[in-house]
Amino acid sequence: MNKVFPDAHTALAGVLNDGMTLCCGGFGLCGIPGELIKALRDSGVKDLTVVSNNAGVDGAGLGLLLETRQIRKMVSSYVGENKLFEKLYLSGELELEFNPQGTLAERIRAGGAGIPAFFTRTGVGTLIAEGKETREFDGHAYVMERGIVADVSLVHAWKGDTEGNLVYRKTARNFNPMMATAGKVTVVQVEHLVPAGEIDPDEIHTPGIFVQRIVHTPNVEKMIEKRTTRPRAA
Repeated sequence: MNKVFPDAHTALAGVLNDGMTLCCGGFGLCGIPGELIKALRDSGVKDLTVVSNNAGVDGAGLGLLLETRQIRKMVSSYVGENKLFEKLYLSGELELEFNPQGTLAERIRAGGAGIPAFFTRTGVGTLIAEGKETREFDGHAYVMERGIVADVSLVHAWKGDTEGNLVYRKTARNFNPMMATAGKVTVVQVEHLVPAGEIDPDEIHTPGIFVQRIVHTPNVEKMIEKRTTRPRAA
């Protein structure tokens, strides 16, 4: 089966539906599947539930989908860099399901591993635990969290082969590996696409069995969320 598609729009064709749940990799603007997000915007699909650590920034990343009002609900842990997100949430136009960051990561990992739920001490006694089952283990209270499985996962990888074996680079590894496993269909954009067998098996982070569609994006723009510099030495 040929997994390689000529562009992001073609890679998403036939797998998008209104009201679906999407996992979207990245942390801030690092490691986001930017070309796939743009193609998602152009598709016009709406009423989306998007699982992502954050919602990009104004005018970039998932912020593009907020501008077009294609997202109905965000499942996130940090949304503080997006003014439009704040406006939409406070006006009631956008639903938000807040998660502690580690809990969000584990919910996605659990979904990809076929684990429907797990117990954690994080959030016990707070708003996070409201309406959820709690149970005591070894003298401590735990709250039950559900695993997350998405209809489609959008992922960015540094290198991939034509069978979908993926390698992530440095911080861009963030949420991408677990999201690649948690999608019923996983679509990945890769910077460097190589023939099958060229990647050392010991270097592979995500096995190709989890990946259904690949698009080669060699010149992807890498934006900096907050540029921090120091003065040049005299």
